[in-house]
Amino acid sequence: MKEISITTQFSVFESIEELSKDTQDLMNEAIAIRKKAYAPYSKFRVGAALLLDNGKIVLGSNQENAAYPSGLCAERVAIYHAGAIYPDAKILKIAITAASDTNQTKAPIPPCGSCRQSIAEYEIKQETPIEIYFMGEIGVIYQSASLKNLLPFMFDKKFL
Repeated sequence: MKEISITTQFSVFESIEELSKDTQDLMNEAIAIRKKAYAPYSKFRVGAALLLDNGKIVLGSNQENAAYPSGLCAERVAIYHAGAIYPDAKILKIAITAASDTNQTKAPIPPCGSCRQSIAEYEIKQETPIEIYFMGEIGVIYQSASLKNLLPFMFDKKFL
């Protein structure tokens, strides 16, 4: 038997004010769109803002449905919209924030597994890492230099 050890590294920012100006702006966009999420069932609102290499910012919020599997997470709403509108643009950064209508989220909320896989597809397609910043409603912000930190064993086209 052989063991594999995987190490990930994140930067931790104590507040939005510690982020660079463009990342502060991106996170504030994510916070604003989070408040517009359609989350009548989970009462858990997520906002995502993507900064593209063409300077455009693309927003997404979670969109729920009474047929639960039919909803879509904020990250995928934003990524798929960016892919449809700006197919040749690269995603430089993603800012993600989540808040509950029933209790205050203080811990950073990372992307779910499906969103990680969707981000991986774009990171591999564009052949450059995507910085990911995520937070709860308040509190610290985690920053990952690449999706590979969050999903070290990525499934991609080389397996097909």
